[in-house]
Amino acid sequence: MSRESRMFAGILLVILPSVMFGGLSLLSFLTGRAAGYVDNPLRHDMWRAGHAHAGVYLVLSLVILRYVDEAALSPFWKWLARIGAPIAAILIPLAFFLSVASPSAKEPNGLINLAYIGALFLAAAVVTLGIGLILAARRSQ
Repeated sequence: MSRESRMFAGILLVILPSVMFGGLSLLSFLTGRAAGYVDNPLRHDMWRAGHAHAGVYLVLSLVILRYVDEAALSPFWKWLARIGAPIAAILIPLAFFLSVASPSAKEPNGLINLAYIGALFLAAAVVTLGIGLILAARRSQ
């Protein structure tokens, strides 16, 4: 694993407890009957989805780092593959949380569009890495 990937993995692992804290917060909202959370099904579901996406994309980010250095990619494309999933892990949950920040929200506000931007970063990262790994496999034949 390259120095860049190791450094990035270390940063992601240090950030992971913040997702764990988010899960603990959601649990306290559920058990403590926090006003505006349990009473608003949309907000409840969006916050749950935001938390789940953050955790999954953070773990995916770590998996990607194990493969990116084996891919036949230029430094720029390796950089894109490294940062795409972590950016998605920030933007997509942020969209879910902030689009229903008001306890009385009946529908997501315009900040839900951050999810689409995050999805583009994620797609760019995984497609780039996939192509790089296919190219590397072909070169090693």
